[in-house]
Amino acid sequence: MRDMTVGSIEGHLIKYAVPMILGNIIQLTYNAADSVIIGKYLGEEALAAVSVSNPIMTIMILGASGIGIGASVIMSRFYGAGDMEKLKREFSTTLIFGALFSLAVFIMGFLLSGQMLRWINAPEESYDMAVVYLRIIFVGFLFTFQYNILSASLRGIGDSKAPVMFLGVSCIINVCLDFIFIACFKMGVGGAGLATVFAEAASAGLCAIWIRNKVSALHINRSGFAVDRRLLGETLKSGGLTALQQAAQPIGKVLIQNAINTLGVVAIGAFNGVCRIDDFACIPSQSLGSAIMTCTAQNRGAKKKDRVRMSFRKGMIIALCYFPIICSISIIFKRPFMEILSPNESHMMVEMGVGYLLVKSWFFIMPCINNAIQGFFRGLGFMSVVLAATVIQISIRTVFVYILTPRIGIVGEAYACFIGWIVQFIFEISFYIINRRKIYA
Repeated sequence: MRDMTVGSIEGHLIKYAVPMILGNIIQLTYNAADSVIIGKYLGEEALAAVSVSNPIMTIMILGASGIGIGASVIMSRFYGAGDMEKLKREFSTTLIFGALFSLAVFIMGFLLSGQMLRWINAPEESYDMAVVYLRIIFVGFLFTFQYNILSASLRGIGDSKAPVMFLGVSCIINVCLDFIFIACFKMGVGGAGLATVFAEAASAGLCAIWIRNKVSALHINRSGFAVDRRLLGETLKSGGLTALQQAAQPIGKVLIQNAINTLGVVAIGAFNGVCRIDDFACIPSQSLGSAIMTCTAQNRGAKKKDRVRMSFRKGMIIALCYFPIICSISIIFKRPFMEILSPNESHMMVEMGVGYLLVKSWFFIMPCINNAIQGFFRGLGFMSVVLAATVIQISIRTVFVYILTPRIGIVGEAYACFIGWIVQFIFEISFYIINRRKIYA
């Protein structure tokens, strides 16, 4: 556990963010490895089947993490205030709600997988494989939701290290099972889906065991498992808005994917390859945003206004220092990255992805800034502002994708993305300036 109400703020932010960065890198490394294994062993059609399923999967995962983030902010506030009883009640309430909600999503998702893929114009040659893969992934959502709640609870009390350990184990299991099911047993994309389910179950189970045995602040006896209606209402309000915000991006990406799908299988592969690189590039700024959120929430609970202000300022400075690093790496290694993420002999996919990534690399400064601002707003409980900013950003981005990609190809998505980020920043900074006195009152 990490008490961010005392000590060096920049030290807390960096030490909290680093394990999250490592954890997210591990996760995305697995995702990239998964794509590489599928592309190399099963070919372009199987890779396209997984690629078109990714936006739907991402909606599920980010929706789950949204609920976890909302609950985590509440737990951070209670932890900063030293109210352990309310902390445990919030933890219990979130766990019970999560179990019921994940079951409902699994049932609906399993039954509607085929229709969802029709909605996003999945290529006909990949449709049957995508249905099989997506249905299996919905089974794993039962475990994904619980892991997100458990790991968010640990991060709420300042522990960003333990979830990384379990995520690392999970990813190792996933990659190993990918080789076994796909390369050895020839199970196709269904094998990739089953590997993911087993790995997600392992991460959720390990996280639960750790909390049970090592984290007294979250230890609940059987008699303590109950739903606090007032806290549930606060959690659903905070977590629901965050879940909508988390899901807004991938919902937009579903629409964007729909536009990219009309450009053909090569464009689909290039787009999803760059999206994976983009995900890696944004990891540190997203992790820093989470650190700013937890630091702000804990100090808000402790009523330390000066430290709340410093959490934002120092977090933004760290975020701006990161941009030149990731921009340089993306530009220098653009071709090797795309060659790794493309199937054998897919020269057109590589060339298309290289040109697309070259343009997008210069725009990475905007998520660095926006993630820091959104982390600060979340820590203050301004979930509706974060939701509004995200909806504005993804809406404008989606509109410009449909305008630009038919005219200039896949690189039009990069320009559309930058336009959306700029408008998002203008909205967020305007809110901050107008409400600055109220924020620090």
